[in-house]
Amino acid sequence: MNEKVLHTLEYDKIVELLAKQAGSEAGAQMCRRLLPLNDVEQIRTAQLQTTDAVNRLRKKQGPSFGPLIDIRPAVMRLDIGSILVCEDLLHISRVLDCASSVRRFLEPENDETPVDSLTVYYESIDPCDLLNNEIKRCIISIDEIADDASPKLKDIRRRQNLTKMQIQKTLSNMVSSASMKAYLQDSVVTMRNGRYCIPVKQEHRAHVPGMVHDQSGSGSTVFIEPMAVVKLNNDLKELHLAEEEEIQVILSHLSAMAAGNSEMLKLDFKLLAELDFIFAKARFSESIKGNAPDFHEEKYIALKKARHPLIPAKTAVPIDLELGKDFNMLIVTGPNTGGKTVSLKTTGLLCLMGQAGMHIPALDGSSLCVFEEIYADIGDEQSIEQNLSTFSSHMKNIVHILEKADADSLVLLDELCSGTDPTEGAALAQSILTRLNQFGARCMATTHYAELKVFAMSVKGVQNACCEFDVETLRPTYKLLIGLPGKSNAFAISGKLGLDERLIEDARARLDNSSIAFEDVLADIEINKKNAELERNRADAALMEAEKLRASLEKEKAELEKKKNDILRDAKSEAADVLRQAKEYADITIRDIRKVSNGANLSALERTRTQLGKQMKEALDGLGDLGGVRVQAKKKVKAEEIRQGTFVRVLSMNMEGTAVSSPDSKGKVSVQLGAMNMDVPVSDLEILEAPAEEAAGPRFARGTRTGTGQIQYSKAMGVSTEIKLLGMNADDALTELDKYLDDACMAHLEKVRIVHGKGTGVLRNAVRQKLRRDKRVKKCYEAEYGDGDSGVTYAELR
Repeated sequence: MNEKVLHTLEYDKIVELLAKQAGSEAGAQMCRRLLPLNDVEQIRTAQLQTTDAVNRLRKKQGPSFGPLIDIRPAVMRLDIGSILVCEDLLHISRVLDCASSVRRFLEPENDETPVDSLTVYYESIDPCDLLNNEIKRCIISIDEIADDASPKLKDIRRRQNLTKMQIQKTLSNMVSSASMKAYLQDSVVTMRNGRYCIPVKQEHRAHVPGMVHDQSGSGSTVFIEPMAVVKLNNDLKELHLAEEEEIQVILSHLSAMAAGNSEMLKLDFKLLAELDFIFAKARFSESIKGNAPDFHEEKYIALKKARHPLIPAKTAVPIDLELGKDFNMLIVTGPNTGGKTVSLKTTGLLCLMGQAGMHIPALDGSSLCVFEEIYADIGDEQSIEQNLSTFSSHMKNIVHILEKADADSLVLLDELCSGTDPTEGAALAQSILTRLNQFGARCMATTHYAELKVFAMSVKGVQNACCEFDVETLRPTYKLLIGLPGKSNAFAISGKLGLDERLIEDARARLDNSSIAFEDVLADIEINKKNAELERNRADAALMEAEKLRASLEKEKAELEKKKNDILRDAKSEAADVLRQAKEYADITIRDIRKVSNGANLSALERTRTQLGKQMKEALDGLGDLGGVRVQAKKKVKAEEIRQGTFVRVLSMNMEGTAVSSPDSKGKVSVQLGAMNMDVPVSDLEILEAPAEEAAGPRFARGTRTGTGQIQYSKAMGVSTEIKLLGMNADDALTELDKYLDDACMAHLEKVRIVHGKGTGVLRNAVRQKLRRDKRVKKCYEAEYGDGDSGVTYAELR
């Protein structure tokens, strides 16, 4: 892209604003070097990276790139074997800290987090934790190495401290002694040339043996290192040299570690600078309320509510613009200061930004295409030095454009062929536009020439446009209207500014009738266009309201459907719970009936039945009317209606039976339920019509037991836990045992006792062999001593 157009369209100002969003100098430099791309795939990738960065910043605050210092010179010195100083190593540590922070920011929250275009950076960045931790352990600041950097350094510094303490103790004793006070200028210990000294008066220097290292400016004081501490000071100096040597060893060790990671350090810096640049684009997008444009292969532009990014969003008037689909050339007319030039610059600048991978300040769904070159002739480029007039400077630019422009170019021309004779200028402008139209270039041109309005109406592929002007307030609205030529409104503006009305009328009279008629037609078109626009806005508003209402109704419908499904699901769950409880109640009742058959206490059974009935009643009450399983009396039963032989239903158990007696004084009726007899309150009964098979026993409300099912039920209720096979031959005994096992399994018996006697052992062996092979038997074993031992076998049933 030519540099001239970048300056003309103020692209350079955009990249400076972009650079301010970067956190590091490296990222800012990438922003300043950013140029529009010409490869559509590279542009889409850059746009996708910006979009993904925006999405991440909207979820959480972005990482800081402030610690990103350019470590490339230091790494280059490592490659040639140099030893880095503390400052360089600390810079490397800061970059690795930045890498670690950025990697945590990019880390997926969970396994279901979708992969985006920035995930590859997370996978590629290596914070080199081992190197970073070692640098932090050894180096405290630019001029300080930690004592624990190495055991030798720690020992040297320990000895330094001990030597210093000895020196200070010796000198402190000297300056505080009464014999020395007369010789000293002051009772202090000071340092001169790295050695501990005491201030001695000049006239008493002979009384203090030692080495003179300095004297005061007046010469009245000399600083003497007493002989008593000379050796200690020498030791201290040697320890200091040993310390410096050990520090060099430590720095050499850290430099060697860094050299081993030099390639990764270079890659980390490069990736971090790129990420800083990408997130700078994302933050800039947020600042201008930008969106990613769609890029396609066809050469057309479709901008929706586009704004100039350098004009504050509150004052900028958005424009809608299409170019390259139905027409390749747009002729924009209208009054001065009406927004024509801004529309030109907005279009060109947004194309440059989009091709550079930046979001543009336009609504989502705006479309751009890739232009190999963008040419612009905007503004007054008159040059006194080159002896060029305004017209000549413009024409020089246009000559260059005509030499270079083609079908892959966007051409922006402001006030085409102005600054010369209007007749010649209009003719020349038409010829230039015709040539550009033949090239297939996409072009926008602003003009005041009425001839160009007619040109746009008569030439295929050329369309009129205007910047709207409010004739009532005589102020421009800055809105771009496609398909409508504009009026210059020179008379109206002049009158508004105070020009004598008689002059304006005189000027209007000098216009020819065809010009007046043409302007009147334009005025009528503009009024009709505005009215149509208002009607369309009303229709759009009504449609939007209808869409909102439809969406609201669909949402309510979905919520009602969800509530309905939730209620049905809960009802089914409750019904399943009731059925499960009913099965448990039935199992308990069967076991209790079996106990009754074996001579158990009937009063205990009655108490159990009553308790179970209460539990089932509570469960059914909790279920309410859902599920349709609760049994209720059709009408309230009176005590006098029940007599001996009345067929009834026990509501709490949902079982049917026969009243054995009339109600007693407590309002209870003795009811026969199969093999079980119970005392039931009248309130828990419902009178039924006596069935034809009344003597067949109890039945459940869900269906009367008949035939085989009724016989099996009666048999199950009276099965004993013991069978006697004494005196039978083996075949007969096994037949009886097989029938007994069927009945025992039906009655849910867990263990049965089989009496076969001892005898010769033939019957015992036959019984036990059958039990071991029978799938209904879990295991069998001989009875214990005193319980029949070998004459009895116990079988546990499945």
